Amino acid sequence: MLIKTKAIVLSSLKYQEKSLIVKCFTESDGLKSYFVPSAYSNKKVNQKIAYFQPLTIIEIEANHKNKGTLEHFKEIRLAHSYYSINTDIVKSTIVIFLSEILHHAIKEEEKNQSLFSFLETALLWFNTHQETTNFHLILMMEVTKYLGFYPDLTELDFPYFDIKEGYFTLFQSINSLTEHETHLFKRLLQLKFDSDQKIFAGIERQLLLKILLDFYTLHLDGFKKPKSLEVLKEVFS
Repeated sequence: MLIKTKAIVLSSLKYQEKSLIVKCFTESDGLKSYFVPSAYSNKKVNQKIAYFQPLTIIEIEANHKNKGTLEHFKEIRLAHSYYSINTDIVKSTIVIFLSEILHHAIKEEEKNQSLFSFLETALLWFNTHQETTNFHLILMMEVTKYLGFYPDLTELDFPYFDIKEGYFTLFQSINSLTEHETHLFKRLLQLKFDSDQKIFAGIERQLLLKILLDFYTLHLDGFKKPKSLEVLKEVFS
């Protein structure tokens, strides 16, 4: 079936010398993997390597056989051009990190229009704003809404957050954040992308990142912490 859709590139893996296997989150069909032959050949002008950088948003025509095998692109073009993400070392590091997060977190091989729209809007915002220090934290928190484990806010006034059960509680247990960690977690829950970016000190941001990664690990089967985590820490140190 010939499909026309937008897609967000989650990962690309070099195959042999000239080809790629590209994993995308598509607007039309959720998660899809594509085989790109001769991706490193100048002859394939419509399949430039630049299209397959982390979290690039592309428009594609593709033959979807839906047989669990690799699909094939027919046409590719950029849906949006990033003018700051690709030139800003901090932003590009964040994007590499988030692409790994999403690669391990999104498992749906079916349409999820709301998640796609959120990610597209968030990435376009990221590209056009300068104060983005908390972007990765806010995005990771917001994505849990679409993956089914956003924190239960019913008892938000309680002093401890049970990271395994996903709700706030009066009493600290082995799965609870400390009172200080819970306070930071609550502050993060209230943030939007355009909120004051200086709300957290660097050490608080590192702590929140650890909490979020633990949260993902507990609630997503097979979730792996990104290899780019240490690079991200270096950038923000």
